[in-house]
Amino acid sequence: MIITAEEWGVIALSLKVSCVAVAVCLPLAFGLAWLLARGRFPGRILLDALVHLPLVLPPVVTGWLLLLVFGNHGPAGRWFGEVLRVSFMFRWTGAALAAGVMALPLMVRAIRLSIEAVDRRLEEAAQTLGASRVRVFATITLPLALPGLLAGAVLGFARSLGEFGATITFVSNIPGETQTLPIAIYSALQMPGSEAAVTRLSLIAVALSLGALVVSEMLVHRAGYGRGRHVI
Repeated sequence: MIITAEEWGVIALSLKVSCVAVAVCLPLAFGLAWLLARGRFPGRILLDALVHLPLVLPPVVTGWLLLLVFGNHGPAGRWFGEVLRVSFMFRWTGAALAAGVMALPLMVRAIRLSIEAVDRRLEEAAQTLGASRVRVFATITLPLALPGLLAGAVLGFARSLGEFGATITFVSNIPGETQTLPIAIYSALQMPGSEAAVTRLSLIAVALSLGALVVSEMLVHRAGYGRGRHVI
């Protein structure tokens, strides 16, 4: 199987988009997961629904909403452009934003389940022995929740690799800038005689997703959790 230079470009762009999406969304996902797992406040159910909304909305609708909010004339888009000099329209940054939004619910859910599984009695025991909340979090809560963090990162990465609808609606299909693996496969399907390219790109997508899951399991075992612990 010979991969062309153009296909290598698509692969590199997809990896960059997915990695940036996960890196930016992971702290936000952890904060939201913590609020939903430990917080007790008015509107918690509404926040939970908003976090998971991209899972049930048609991706095209999500892309359209991103266009309204983060487009050049949208409120957030204007702020990012004027203050941070960051543009999302027809740029790979917009593809990363769309991928992050679509991956966020899966990341939050994986991390939230891990936080909820932490035995609160261990935290309380450490506090009674004089440990501060920061130390309890760093030495007990975070290590015990680490499989969930890894699961969230892996699921977010895999979901970002497969993102299509919101991305193509928000930032279109621009080779070398926003054409990620799913969009490249879709484009190849529209061209007669491109079955070989579709097969190559599809196999690459499968290999990357499978590789991400294998790496996640290796990280969990290296962290010392032993057998029987899995992130998925």
